[in-house]
Amino acid sequence: MHERLDGRIAVVTGASAGIGEAIARDLAGHGARVVLNARRKAKLDEVAACIGPDHAAVVPGDAADPAVIAAMFDAARERFGEEADLVVVNAGRGLNGSVTTSDPEQWEGMIRTNLLAAARLMREAAARMTADIEHGTGWQQEARDIVVIGSNVGRHISPFSSMYGSTKFAVNSLAEALRREIGPRGVRVTLIEPGFVRSEFQGVAGYAEDWFAGVVDRIGPVLTPEDVAELVSFIVSRPPAVNICDALIRPTRQDYP
Repeated sequence: MHERLDGRIAVVTGASAGIGEAIARDLAGHGARVVLNARRKAKLDEVAACIGPDHAAVVPGDAADPAVIAAMFDAARERFGEEADLVVVNAGRGLNGSVTTSDPEQWEGMIRTNLLAAARLMREAAARMTADIEHGTGWQQEARDIVVIGSNVGRHISPFSSMYGSTKFAVNSLAEALRREIGPRGVRVTLIEPGFVRSEFQGVAGYAEDWFAGVVDRIGPVLTPEDVAELVSFIVSRPPAVNICDALIRPTRQDYP
């Protein structure tokens, strides 16, 4: 059962499409106010218009840029009157291929988005969320969440996307380490690892359309972004003393990875 999220203020990166857009819409649908971030301002404006001006603010820009990250949190406070208490670390990009077959010209850009952006956002979120909490006290009255969108290839090695998977292995490690660090201060950290999700991700990552069509024929129906979004809303609506730390979500027929 989903509880209402009235009063919660969320920051969602990669919110212009796919999983990030679905998460932003679902959180807002349950009452949260949301700061949306992605590179494409026009797309963010469309999402914000659908959510409604009272529940959405837009901060376009590179999610790995510390100034943009600070602007997201500042927008939450300035627009909605309080610090964000729910951060979804979602911005990311895929890359088809392995260590030996992927395009090395794309490695640094992917690492910047998938790993450095995630680490910087997690660091800023942790600092803001713990600033007014003494160690071990005061946290029971309100939930504070950092939700990290990983991938099942960050846990289960896949040779056809091993460079991308390596960044998600790193993010998995950061999420669990952060949970152990700030969980005692009352901030919940959750890692969500989706399997195959139908979105624009596959095209941007360079996966061939016929390959993905074959995957869908074999294991479909695959997940939708809304499936992941509903899981996020459920997790963050738990009582403050309950932390669902890890959630791996796959299509029922997905056997590998």
